[in-house]
Amino acid sequence: MDAAEKKLFLGGRLKRLRRDLGLTQTAMAVDLGVSPSYLNHVERNQRAVSAQLLLRLAETYDVDLRALGRDGAADEAQIREALADPVLAGLDVPRHEIVQLIDDQPALAEALLRLFRAHDARRTAQATLGQDAVEGPADWVREHVQGRRNHFPELDALGETLAADLEAEAPGEPFESRARARLKGRHDLTVRTVPAEVMVEWTRRFDPHRKRLLLTETLGPSSRAFAVAYQLALTEHGPELEAMVAAAAPPDEGAGRLLKTALTNALAAAMLMPYGAFHALAEATGYDLGRLQARFGVSYEQAAHRLTTLSRPGARGVPFFLMRVDQAGNVSKRYAADAFPFARFGGSCARWRLFSAFRTPGRVVTQIVETPDGGRWFTMARTVDRQGHDGFGEGQDLAIGLGCELRHAPRLAAARGLDLAAPQVTPIGPACRLCPRHPCAERAAPPLDRPLAVDDWAKSVSPYPFRGG
Repeated sequence: MDAAEKKLFLGGRLKRLRRDLGLTQTAMAVDLGVSPSYLNHVERNQRAVSAQLLLRLAETYDVDLRALGRDGAADEAQIREALADPVLAGLDVPRHEIVQLIDDQPALAEALLRLFRAHDARRTAQATLGQDAVEGPADWVREHVQGRRNHFPELDALGETLAADLEAEAPGEPFESRARARLKGRHDLTVRTVPAEVMVEWTRRFDPHRKRLLLTETLGPSSRAFAVAYQLALTEHGPELEAMVAAAAPPDEGAGRLLKTALTNALAAAMLMPYGAFHALAEATGYDLGRLQARFGVSYEQAAHRLTTLSRPGARGVPFFLMRVDQAGNVSKRYAADAFPFARFGGSCARWRLFSAFRTPGRVVTQIVETPDGGRWFTMARTVDRQGHDGFGEGQDLAIGLGCELRHAPRLAAARGLDLAAPQVTPIGPACRLCPRHPCAERAAPPLDRPLAVDDWAKSVSPYPFRGG
């Protein structure tokens, strides 16, 4: 059959788009000028998607149709990865069944991926920690946020509205001043900065009886502004945040509280860095983090984190991933706008320059890495202050790794001057006990699934040579 004659079935993806937009079939049918029954048939893959319907989708909802087409390919790769797990050896699921699952039952496909990720995270933890690991509230919240691709359009909309209101109330004033004035004027809530010895362990604490927000003196300007934005978000949109938490159905109270904190942080960031303005400047400057920091008065970490949330249809940014670690390799943040190479390849590889960033505090270090699945990624690493320091005290004991697929690198100011056509690539792997790469001089532990090949007569660069490498 000629390519032009092939029918296009996008039922599952169209259904996903409709649900992301919060529309009923009837409402979307009215928007697109088609009958609800026709749309129902399209979503069930009983009718092909016409060129006219695709054009109406693009015009009505500002949808990037290329991204709509890519979503299925990305999901297919993720499902294939899950089905390739040794536990499922011998099933040999054909491609057409995988595609049918994704298109017809996207919720089941997502459920399969979540089960696989939970299983894989437990197995990885057992390999790296040498003990049984139980998924906790933080793991659940991380999976929920990643399930949304770290994108919450409802919070972006609220944030843009609040930012516009604040600007209208006090044009030209710094964000913190405007937010403090709104808290005082509308909610009779004051903000005070107090000595660190009074706050002890707390960087921010709200006293509901005296209606005071107390901030430690060790917070720098960007962290102080974020703390005030957080309180304003919680004060003005507490019910909406609670409703989002309830809809997510957390497994326990701890997970629910952590999720509310994460959502409130997202709304605070959306106020400080309104989506439209932030995305426009990012595109215009080649995602120059220094320019973004200066324009919006935020820290490097705040700007980097915001870059992982730019997934608005019609105004998508480069799909970044972010990881934050300490010098011992503990991961305290992990977010991604799309594919996340270190979801399985945990980021603890000594070959990744994320960890060498500690030797050059405050300096951005770039690197092109290749994961065992053949994916290539452009990465940037830089140290940042731990919360509560912001340049005070020792600080600089955390590192941020930010990156994207190599094909997006030409859009980045940080990649200018590099040979991206024939780049210098560093192969990296997951935690040593799971890494298939051999030989590797940095290997710190033998692999779990390969027999060792130690030879009395020869010495490898790796302390743990193995067969099949």
